Amino acid sequence: MQDKSINLALQGGGAHGAFAWGVLHRLLDEKWLHIAAISGTSAGALNGAAVKAGLARHAGMRGRRAAQTNLDCLWREVGQASDNSVVRWMHSMLPMPRSLHRVAEMFSPAAWLDGLTRVFSPYDYGPFYTNTLGPVLRGLPYPDFSNTQGPRLFVSATNVRTGRIRVFTNHQASVEAVLASACLPNLFRSVEIHDPDTGRREAYWDGGFTGNPALFPLYDKALPRDIVIVNINPLMRDGIPKTPVEISDRVNEISFNSTLMSELRAINFVKRLFAEGRMQNRPMKNPLIHMILDDTLMNDLSARSKVMPGPGLLERMKEAGQVAADSFIEQHADALNRQDTVDLAELFVGSGIVG
Repeated sequence: MQDKSINLALQGGGAHGAFAWGVLHRLLDEKWLHIAAISGTSAGALNGAAVKAGLARHAGMRGRRAAQTNLDCLWREVGQASDNSVVRWMHSMLPMPRSLHRVAEMFSPAAWLDGLTRVFSPYDYGPFYTNTLGPVLRGLPYPDFSNTQGPRLFVSATNVRTGRIRVFTNHQASVEAVLASACLPNLFRSVEIHDPDTGRREAYWDGGFTGNPALFPLYDKALPRDIVIVNINPLMRDGIPKTPVEISDRVNEISFNSTLMSELRAINFVKRLFAEGRMQNRPMKNPLIHMILDDTLMNDLSARSKVMPGPGLLERMKEAGQVAADSFIEQHADALNRQDTVDLAELFVGSGIVG
């Protein structure tokens, strides 16, 4: 296979980000496929940082294996944290007899967590608060992703004060930036980082509110045209949500897909202009869009499993990601660097203005 270069756009989605773990693991096996840049949000930022650090550390297959080792370590630690820390958090926020702890855990841990986060804040921890993701990132076998080596890394977070997106890259793509990108405000305290543009420390929340993931950093003319989006939140879901949980889950999916859909709509508009010959002698880039997804799997899962994955879910997600990436390579490898494999016009059918 001829060497080809791509950009990766990695969505956030909590524990469902283990799907991208599998996708990335499989893509890294292909020597001909080069990753030029990664834009990641939340769990996508965690995955992107792990891959970037491995590829920056070594050249060739050694770098690819280092990236895979980082990913395996990342999700092993995330799995352990999700197994233990959330239950401990519930116990600390709502003390109760030990017998009732067991009843609560067996009945519905996710329901308890959802209810508690509506009453208690991460700031109620006082001096006992800790962000469990920090030690996970710092404990990676290859932890240095704040550099200019290897693929470019773009990490998106949401400025709490302005509501705007901030994209961290190069040396600014630090552990704190990734923690900010993955900062769900009902679970973690905001992450404060100095902003050289404003000259002040700004507080940040999860990047999924403003870019999940952000595609615009990948429009740089120095980067390849191809953007491979690894989707975590299903774009389509048949049936009408009727129960409170179903409604809440679909609202979550739509909200965290909204910025991606807006960017894809803009790309589709530019593509129409190119097709009509109206972009000649203009510096505008015409990106080639691809997606790796498994909407069947994601439709079987609830938004609550993003925070509290059941036993074996992370490995199941990894395996599904590997299968999806293998299918993508088999069906679309030849199309990379030549043409889109996603029909954006079809994606937006029925979304026009109705008179």
